[in-house]
Amino acid sequence: MNFKYDVIVVGAGHAGCEAAAAAANMGSKTLLITMDMNKIAQMSCNPAVGGIAKGQIVREIDALGGQMGIVTDTTAIQFRMLNKSKGPAMWSPRVQSDRAQFILKWRGIIENTDNLFVWQDTVTSLIIENKTITGVKTAMGVNFSAKSVVLTNGTFLNGLMHIGKTQLGGGRVSEPASFGITEQLREFGFTTDRMKTGTPARIDGRSVDFSLMEEQKGDDDFHKFSYLDFTPRTLKQLSCWITYTNEEVHSTLRDRLGDSPLYNGQIKSIGPRYCPSIETKVVTFAEKTSHQLFLEPEGENTQEYYLNGFSSSLPLHTQIEALQRIPAFRNIHIYRPGYAIEYDFFDPTQLKHTLETKLINNLFFAGQINGTTGYEEAGGQGLIAGINAHIKTQGGDEFILKRDEAYIGVLIDDLVTKGVDEPYRMFTSRAEYRILLRQDDADARLTEKGYNIGLAKRERIDLLNQKREEMNRIIDFTANYSLKPEYINEGLEKLGTSPLKHGLKLKDVITRPQVSIDSIAELVPAFKAELDKIPNRKEEIKEACEIIIKYDGYIKREQLIADKISRLENIQIKGKFNYEAILSLSTEARQKLTKINPETIAQASRIPGVSPNDISILLVLLGR
Repeated sequence: MNFKYDVIVVGAGHAGCEAAAAAANMGSKTLLITMDMNKIAQMSCNPAVGGIAKGQIVREIDALGGQMGIVTDTTAIQFRMLNKSKGPAMWSPRVQSDRAQFILKWRGIIENTDNLFVWQDTVTSLIIENKTITGVKTAMGVNFSAKSVVLTNGTFLNGLMHIGKTQLGGGRVSEPASFGITEQLREFGFTTDRMKTGTPARIDGRSVDFSLMEEQKGDDDFHKFSYLDFTPRTLKQLSCWITYTNEEVHSTLRDRLGDSPLYNGQIKSIGPRYCPSIETKVVTFAEKTSHQLFLEPEGENTQEYYLNGFSSSLPLHTQIEALQRIPAFRNIHIYRPGYAIEYDFFDPTQLKHTLETKLINNLFFAGQINGTTGYEEAGGQGLIAGINAHIKTQGGDEFILKRDEAYIGVLIDDLVTKGVDEPYRMFTSRAEYRILLRQDDADARLTEKGYNIGLAKRERIDLLNQKREEMNRIIDFTANYSLKPEYINEGLEKLGTSPLKHGLKLKDVITRPQVSIDSIAELVPAFKAELDKIPNRKEEIKEACEIIIKYDGYIKREQLIADKISRLENIQIKGKFNYEAILSLSTEARQKLTKINPETIAQASRIPGVSPNDISILLVLLGR
């Protein structure tokens, strides 16, 4: 039989699902190969999507026409907007999802997307001819041919799990590891290494004394991930719960550190510094007498809970004994212990910004294979890899997001320019243009881009245009409507802000920190009437207007800076220099520039070890 496809995606995690859906929706005949069709988009760790900076990525995926935001909104059992006490550049949406419903929703999307087909099997090797990928071979002995292949192997490449001295081969608990691909690619010259991550025990809620914990409820408002117009959170909304470790817990853990794979030499790979295991916390923060833990529900109709903050690879009996020292867990029962997992990844500096590999044409990497961690980081990479895999098969200009356009752009540029020395996680601090990359304006930044490449549908453009029209109308009204002191001062004083000494435009009053659009609308009937004309998504549009009005100066200033830097992004240098021959460059710069082979002067300037003086030399050689 003739098994021919335009795009093959290997692995059905969050990166694989977004890659496959994107390529198929853009028109490529796409095959998604997964070990287990019943675990499509499995949430291997906590049952949550979003969070600090990660929530921004999910909104960007949605704005471009991806699926993660839709799936998350429709399977949510709790929503929270984090960092609301800070400026809007820091606001980050986060959802607890029903794990089982999340899988079912994604599977429904995959199985009902035109051009998208699924095969349950394990890929054991790649078919490569003349440095170009032409297909894959599977454990069942099937050969599939393709014009492009996207690898999204997660933690499965030579995966090895650790629970104390017990070692189990696998990419997730009860799921086999994948062998052969790392070794094959290493022979082609790829650099690879090992990383480690971990997960906590899963707890039976019936054994927890919730009266000894602090309840954390979700938000009940208009916010959601997707920019499409639908009602989110149709499932029962549940609480998370907060508790703390104590000295007894820490003493138990310290006494058994010799049994920890992290400390007895059993694990040698690179672990996540920002998400340490509980035993690492006890050692690193020895002065702390307690650590905060979050008990998070796994679903609407299950007793399974995820214990955020208690990742561990200690022996089973040690984990249980330590947990029993926490009052709320004195009668604890668990479904399974925490464990650590080691797996292969590839140095992401071996990739182009499209996520195509430099060594093999039409082969793309996305997700943890690139040294990242997190569903959101994986989904963002998968989307970009799927888009560009389609473009390589059908023709067109490569699709790349810049650092001032999206957190996804920051993520990919960091990976391919700087590489990784630990599992990469996105933070707001990694983005130099945070005010431009807010979670509220991802649609304004990206939906037209998604539509122009054939991914975002007409519905999204129509919704964006309606939103812009309403925002412009409201903002123009505030810029032209004058307030007189005799009519407004009493109301302003009640809001805790100073009275007017003379007439002032409504827009200028809204910029005051004590004043919101809603509060001033109660004092200005004409303005309230304008707001009431908004036909739908009223709260979303009001919030977007308020952010633009209050932060207009900051936004414009940051855009000016971004525009100046973008001039360097337009200076192409790839293929123009033999860096080893430019002796005026530092030795480190020559080595790094040769290895990375940057596309532009701006990318070169972000390479660790390349100094401003090195950049000046390159500019002089270019005649700039």
